[in-house]
Amino acid sequence: MVHINVLDPSASPLDYYGFELRRHREAAGLTQKQLGQIVNYTGSLVGQIETARKLPTLEFSERCDAALGTEGLLSRLIDLVLRSELPAWFRQIAELESRATEIQAFHTHLIHGLLQTEEYARAVLGYVDRTGLDRKVAARLGRQRILENGQAPLLWLVLDEGVLHRQVGGAAVMRKQLAHLLGYEANPRVNVQVLPFGVGAHAGSPGPFDMFRFSKDPAIVYTEDYETGRSTANPERVGEHSLRYAHLQAAALSPVDSALLIRSVMEERYGEHPLA
Repeated sequence: MVHINVLDPSASPLDYYGFELRRHREAAGLTQKQLGQIVNYTGSLVGQIETARKLPTLEFSERCDAALGTEGLLSRLIDLVLRSELPAWFRQIAELESRATEIQAFHTHLIHGLLQTEEYARAVLGYVDRTGLDRKVAARLGRQRILENGQAPLLWLVLDEGVLHRQVGGAAVMRKQLAHLLGYEANPRVNVQVLPFGVGAHAGSPGPFDMFRFSKDPAIVYTEDYETGRSTANPERVGEHSLRYAHLQAAALSPVDSALLIRSVMEERYGEHPLA
């Protein structure tokens, strides 16, 4: 007798996704193997997703929606599923990212999560603990979908030059990561500026931060330390960080000159032109 794992759809967004996938598959009269053949995935993967042991992807969801006639249900659930995989203290920030009309960020140690490649994210997230790494990486990359939809926020990012030189994951990973940054040169909604070493002391010396602006709600400032993060809509804090950000942008290279520096570092330090 085949044992069928019984899911509680209220346990988590991933459990709910698996419950709905199984419900619609069975309603269509398909086995896991048959659905897998239709959507070009293995029946085993379908089973793992149905039992909340594997994270679904957007491509998988879109194919299953088409095969099962679910009118986009599974695709709509993806953002909720991936967000639930983020650390509990960070889920509010992912929600702010998805709602913001404008994001202003200053980062000093790493590329911003919204612009990380899969390889770079894997190197960052798996450095100390590789437990559940695939799910952690998928959740981080899932945040980036906000830059691809029709209501993408305007993203301003000031990066300390040290981020370009800090070799995360090896030279090949850095080449791809810096090339990824350069890929946004023609995107008017993503603006990357580099704060060069030559600036010396600057307005961002107290540390990195993000500011989220909305069409109707008050702006929010987010800062984090080693273990957790803090967000506030306090007008004084928002005003202080707005002033700091204005000074950082004034001190940083222009987006055009920043791209030239990124390209130069990639060629000289990591040994390959992005178009090679």
